[in-house]
Amino acid sequence: MAMAEARLATGIWVSAYLTRLGLADIPAYVTRHGDDNAGAVMVKCAMLDGQAGLWAREWDLDSDRRRWVPLKQAPERDIDAEIARHSARDPDLWVIEIESRDGRTLLDQDGAGLRPQRAPRRSLDFSG
Repeated sequence: MAMAEARLATGIWVSAYLTRLGLADIPAYVTRHGDDNAGAVMVKCAMLDGQAGLWAREWDLDSDRRRWVPLKQAPERDIDAEIARHSARDPDLWVIEIESRDGRTLLDQDGAGLRPQRAPRRSLDFSG
């Protein structure tokens, strides 16, 4: 039987993500603190013009991995209402709010997953 892959605790991932955002000069705040070990995470990106986007992780059956997907792009009050609905159903939910006029979340970059990234194996070339 295969062992399950190790998963990074959500609290550690959130801390690292906030650090990455800070290094990119993207203001971000934890607006809802969920379960430190296994809470789901939603990311709200406020565009500072009354609009916002909402991101969450979903399972991709084709790749057998979880990936970040945009759930909704709407007026900020609608995004806040969506978050409130999810929060009512999931007491372990984390919510991170980003302020980014251009909508940058860094979620499309390597390292944004909740699983630790492994370095690719290198093959040695002895033909030289």
